[in-house]
Amino acid sequence: MTRLACVLVGALVVLAGLSGAATAQPTQSAQAQPYSLSGGVTEPIYSYAGAVRESVWVDTGTEVDGDGHPDRVAVDIIRPAEPAAAGQRISTIVEVSPYYACCGRGNEAQLKGYAPDGTPERFPLFYDNYFVPRGYAVALVDAPGTNRSTGCSDNGGPLDNGAGKAVVDWLGGRAQGYDAVRHGKPVTADWASGTAGMIGKSADGWAANGVATTGVEGLRTIVPIGGVTSLYRHFNADGASGGYPPGSGEPKPPDPDPTQEKRCAPFHDELAEQQGEQADWNRYWAQRDHAPQANGIRASVFVVHGLGDVFNAPTRDLQRWWTALGDQGVGRKLWLGQAGHVDPFDFRRGPFVKTLHRWFDRWLYDIDNGIDTEPPVLRESKPDTWVPEQAWPPADTQEVTLWPNAGAGSGPGGLARTPAPSGTDSFVDDPELSRFDWVLDPEASSPARVVYRTEPLPHDIRLSGTPSVRVTASSTTDTARVGAAIVDYGRATIRDYLGDEQGIRTLPERSCWGASTPADSACYLETEIALTDVDHEIIASGAAELGNWATLGQQLPLTPGRFYPKSMGLSAVDHVVPAGNRLAIVLGGTDAQGFFAPSQRPEIELDLTRTSVTLPLAPGS
Repeated sequence: MTRLACVLVGALVVLAGLSGAATAQPTQSAQAQPYSLSGGVTEPIYSYAGAVRESVWVDTGTEVDGDGHPDRVAVDIIRPAEPAAAGQRISTIVEVSPYYACCGRGNEAQLKGYAPDGTPERFPLFYDNYFVPRGYAVALVDAPGTNRSTGCSDNGGPLDNGAGKAVVDWLGGRAQGYDAVRHGKPVTADWASGTAGMIGKSADGWAANGVATTGVEGLRTIVPIGGVTSLYRHFNADGASGGYPPGSGEPKPPDPDPTQEKRCAPFHDELAEQQGEQADWNRYWAQRDHAPQANGIRASVFVVHGLGDVFNAPTRDLQRWWTALGDQGVGRKLWLGQAGHVDPFDFRRGPFVKTLHRWFDRWLYDIDNGIDTEPPVLRESKPDTWVPEQAWPPADTQEVTLWPNAGAGSGPGGLARTPAPSGTDSFVDDPELSRFDWVLDPEASSPARVVYRTEPLPHDIRLSGTPSVRVTASSTTDTARVGAAIVDYGRATIRDYLGDEQGIRTLPERSCWGASTPADSACYLETEIALTDVDHEIIASGAAELGNWATLGQQLPLTPGRFYPKSMGLSAVDHVVPAGNRLAIVLGGTDAQGFFAPSQRPEIELDLTRTSVTLPLAPGS
């Protein structure tokens, strides 16, 4: 039995013992509710300065870092003192993050801060300042192996998800917590109602998604912001390896304990072996793929994602996740913006705080405020213009397939509703170029790409959903990569999501959102929208390894000169191509922006009669 298998077996045994020893699920006091309503929402009635601030270390039921002690995650808690004194129990907002000590949270990269005696006194972001006076607890959890937590991360797998689940279980009286990272006295959450919501951006949203798939009791809602839902689709694409070197494991934030990485090295080596040397689908990736696990979710889900999030958390899995939630009857809400990897607190601050407030009130305190009967989708149709909709993609969206045909000489080709009767085209993989290079100057000759575009459109069309591309291609080498970009060629003013701040601009002025102390201010730098003028825009992209033509589970060597079929899903899109613009598909080799090149530089030939692009065309287009 492998070391990891032993760890998992041990975890099951320990958790089974804890379930028998822990106290029963707490129930709400028969006294008045621990909140007051004003205008249909909870109002600030409790002292923030006098709130209880404490740290608890929760047993995860594992021991993976080899230090001889049970793994524990550090939970820094702030909660109003008054409800517990009155015998009332309160709900908890939880964020699990690896970034509290190394990289920070929010637009100002806030870190946790502690008093000289170790008491937490600075809680990043506005959640504590705003929600604690309204009768909520806020619990910020150091992800396994980071900051003050022990253990090791398994890249969003069963152990990471189990750690977050253990915290929710502790809030519900089903797991053990202590007042120290080693040994210590038991601590119970006798102030907690057992109901919790999770929130977080990026890795923190990934953690919320993963914990929700466990179906843990008491987790009522999650709010993933730019959160990953498939580790495979985050780093790879249809066999094409990207994001970090194959077999290395996900990059981990630096830890203040220099021995932590050394202790976790054997565990991470085993994870790298499970992952494999190529981007072949296997059990490792399946364990970290949330859409098929949506049947375990008992929480509602409020998804926030930017279509301009092309580097940090690309939208390759967004539609599949959203659809899976709907198929399982999960209460859901979606904000679909045009910014990049940006928190809605920084791209739509006032409306987001108001919406989040109502969302937590509804799901954590059962306040019937109507938010779950409003249109579930809010879409940014153009910069800073938001449109409510009943569905995404819209009902009756149709898939339309277009086939390329070669252009005259070295110029761009066309796109037609029927396949060309014959024809081939070719390009040479240049791993130093990215899709952003391929799409420049479509009229110019380039050996590294091929361009196929429509005539100027006679009217607007809206693409909404996930496009796909199917190529039939041969290679001069035994490995080959194909990349694709769908492009809107025409002048427009858009959010500058490729800029330094990914669609926003930070201002020197501050606005305040809650109560403050000298150690923890509720005032944050304001932002405004950042715009840019463009003459083209990549609206979707993807990649594929031609060697995975038969199965995603195994890359096979190619026979030079033989044609292979390969399909690739692209990133999600919701975009209006205006009348007069041209819509194009651009194909190239290795996209240097996000993927690793094959060892050789192949020439790739396309059979145009068996190559196509399928677009999700919204009704009325």
